[in-house]
Amino acid sequence: MVTFLAGGTGTPKLLSGEDPVFARDAVTVVGNTGDDVELGGLLVSPDIDTVLFDGGGVLDRETWWGIEGDTHETDDELFRIADAAGLEAGPRYLDDDAQTAGRDIACWRRFSGVAEFMTIGDRDRAVHVTRTSLLDEGETLTDATRTLADAFGLEIELLPMSDDPVATMIHTPDGEMHFQEYWVAERAEPRVEDVEFRGADRADPTPAVEAALADPVVVGPSNPVTSVGPIRALPGVNRALDRTPVVAVSPFCADEPFSGPVADLMAGVGREPSTAGVAESYEFADAFVLDSEDGTELTRPVVRTDTKIDEHADAERVARACALALAAVGAPVADLGLTVDDPASLDGDDIDTSDLPAFGGEP
Repeated sequence: MVTFLAGGTGTPKLLSGEDPVFARDAVTVVGNTGDDVELGGLLVSPDIDTVLFDGGGVLDRETWWGIEGDTHETDDELFRIADAAGLEAGPRYLDDDAQTAGRDIACWRRFSGVAEFMTIGDRDRAVHVTRTSLLDEGETLTDATRTLADAFGLEIELLPMSDDPVATMIHTPDGEMHFQEYWVAERAEPRVEDVEFRGADRADPTPAVEAALADPVVVGPSNPVTSVGPIRALPGVNRALDRTPVVAVSPFCADEPFSGPVADLMAGVGREPSTAGVAESYEFADAFVLDSEDGTELTRPVVRTDTKIDEHADAERVARACALALAAVGAPVADLGLTVDDPASLDGDDIDTSDLPAFGGEP
C-alpha cells in the first residue's frame, strides 16, 4: 500500500494516469479539507471532490475542478435573483456567531449562498447536497466520503484528513480571509502575511488516516502551504511522516512554480519559494522527484524527470519516478502494490536515477 497526500491539482494530476504504476486498490489518498467551505448551507470539499471526480471518470480536466459538461442553471439563477433584488455579490460571510454554530465540520468558513462566489455546476451541487445530508443524518465526513466514493466507483481509498473542522485562513494587509476568498474571489492578489490553519490544534487525523500514514507516502506536487500544510498541521502527522519512507515531488522547477499561488504563499510564511524551500519545509522527506531542468542540489536522494503533468503519459512517468525513489529509500517493494514485479523495469531514458541509492537502501 502507498499513501498520497493530496490537495489542489498537483497530486490528483499525478494519480491521473490511465496505466497506473501503483495498483489502484493499493492506493490511499488523504485529502486536504482546510479548503472546504459551507456555501448556502452545503459543505463543499474541493480537494476531496477533485480526486472523487477524477477517479469516477467525470472530472473536467480543462479546469481540474467540477464535472465535465456540467450545466450551471442553478448558479446562473442565483446571480439573476441577486441582481434583480439588488443584492451584493461576492463572498458574503455569515456573522461571527454563525461561524461556529450548526455543523461543527463547517466552523469558520460559512458563506451565504447569495450570488455564490464559487461556480458550482448542477451535478456538482448534487454531490454537496448528498454529502451535507449524510452529515446531517449523523455520518462523519469520512463515512460520507466513502459513500460518495462508492457512488462514483472509485478503486482507490479516499480519506478526508480529519472529521474535525480545520479552516485555512490567509492573513493579508486588509485582514484575514478564508483561502477560497483569497484564491477564487480575490484571484490570489492580496499580499500574504501569514497562513493559519484554524482549529488544527484541536483536530485529529482519523484512525483511517493514522493507519494510512504508516504506509510509504508520496507527497505530490501540491502546494506545500495550503494543500499539504493543513494535513501536516494535525497533531501527530509530522511524527508519522518521520517514521515512514516519504518521497516528495517539487511543485517548482528551481524557483519557478508550475502553477497556482505557491510562490506567494511560501514567501508569506517565510519560506524560500523554490525547490530548496520545499526541501527545507519537508524535513521528513527521504527523497525528492525534481524536474530534469531543476539543478537544485539537495542533501537527500533525488530522481529527475520531466515533472510537468499535462497528459496521462506525464502522470505515469512521474509516478514511475516516485516508485523508483520509494524503493531506493527503503520502502518494502512487495508492499507498494506496484503493477510490475521488478521496480527496476520502471526506469528508462526519461528518468534520471543516477542520484538514487541502490534498491533496498535505508531512508
